Amino acid sequence: MSEQEIIERVRKIKRADLTKHRNPDFKIRIVPDDQVEWIWVADMFQRIRQAREAGRPIVLILPNPSHTYRKLACLINRCRIPCDHLHTFNMDEYADEKGNIAPESWPLSFMNSTKKFLYRAIDPDLRPPEKQIQGPTTKNIRDYGKMIADLGNADACYSGPGWTGHLAFIEPDAPEFQGDLKTWMKMGPRVVTLSPFTIAQNSLHGFFGMSGDLAAVPPRAATIGPAEVIASKYRMDFHALTTMGTPVSWQRMVSRLVCHGPVTPRVPTSVHQLLKTDLYLSESIAQDIEPHW
Repeated sequence: MSEQEIIERVRKIKRADLTKHRNPDFKIRIVPDDQVEWIWVADMFQRIRQAREAGRPIVLILPNPSHTYRKLACLINRCRIPCDHLHTFNMDEYADEKGNIAPESWPLSFMNSTKKFLYRAIDPDLRPPEKQIQGPTTKNIRDYGKMIADLGNADACYSGPGWTGHLAFIEPDAPEFQGDLKTWMKMGPRVVTLSPFTIAQNSLHGFFGMSGDLAAVPPRAATIGPAEVIASKYRMDFHALTTMGTPVSWQRMVSRLVCHGPVTPRVPTSVHQLLKTDLYLSESIAQDIEPHW
């Protein structure tokens, strides 16, 4: 089947057929738009609480930090869950054109957000040690995968595809992530060149003014590799991004490629099709793809 035929096939997949997949461990569910965030928050909170009760550490790989983490912190505070057993690893971070990874002191860095919306939002007497809130840095990027593996690998990895189908910042066209599928699946953390499509996508984010300001978005990034995702004991992937709550979404088409296209490094998030993953589609993303005029 040619690439054009593949694209046309997945474009025609109707909502009613999106949840069907040959891998029974790859579970696709369609849920209301306003439930997606809470499914994620509830899962994180339950895992943190259960690990605390069992007297064991919990290791989470987290996506681009946002105000969602305030909700997690609120639950932790209200239920008085001590989090000294919690270890978090940001899955990615921005970098400049020379590969210097953004420090926490840069206001738009992911670690800055993690500390603001999660770490400092947890009551001081319940917070984990600050050293257990980790992100990729210029100093640790070579050992970042080992840092996670030394803790027994992640108990859970949370993610969602970008416009390119990227997983974390594992880009399909990054020269740093080239190789056949078998080789690619073993690749670990590194600094990568961002796709022009990812830069365009991120220029629409609130961090960068939501105005297509391409020059404001860093051109490179540090990221975990497919190896860290695959090694995780549990995976949850979310497809729920629209343009400021409108019916418009760049994610609707790539979501279909992720769920029902070929498993390939050219659509990095498609690797979930081979794994045990809970994937949640919002109703907005599950809508049929059809012209409006």
